[in-house]
Amino acid sequence: MLEAASARRNITLAITGASGSIYAQQMLRLLAADARVEHIDLVASDSALRVLAEELNFSGRHNLVEKLLGSASKKVQQHPDENIGANIASGSYPADTMVILPCSMGTLAGIAHGLASSLIERAADVALKERRPLVLCVRETPLNLIHLRNMTLAAEAGATVFPVMPTLYNQPQSTADMAQQFVQRVLAHIGLSQPGAYIWTGA
Repeated sequence: MLEAASARRNITLAITGASGSIYAQQMLRLLAADARVEHIDLVASDSALRVLAEELNFSGRHNLVEKLLGSASKKVQQHPDENIGANIASGSYPADTMVILPCSMGTLAGIAHGLASSLIERAADVALKERRPLVLCVRETPLNLIHLRNMTLAAEAGATVFPVMPTLYNQPQSTADMAQQFVQRVLAHIGLSQPGAYIWTGA
């Protein structure tokens, strides 16, 4: 587990075009409510917007923060994925951690091969070159050999591959419960453990 920083954190959250919009929504809600997080840079790819429309009945990229959170937040700055000149595209910008949730296989491939052809890919490339935590919550099944090799490349470059695998031993009662527990696991991994998160004790 990564150690929590004493200073308030700048987190980059990217959403790409894999199924699992509820996970991204839960992640943004917990980050926005966390006093240890000072700022959130949010990027959603065009494919992510399509999935959000299908799974959460959101349409368009405008007011995405309000749609995900239920209200506006001064803590969150949204960037278009095509804005390659955004703050998070530079290593001089003090981003502490980047999480891509969910991370599509296409996004994984772009990161693993250093394409940096979108803001999400460029920000991930920056995280790797600056040796900052990059968490790729990949979402696909079954996995072909290309997927597996790309995961290996990303891991070798310094990323954490954190597949979207909800737990069942905590007896979740809904998809929202499953999403929350998974997101809490990711946040604990980056040093932002959440109060009330389920912890297996072996009892």
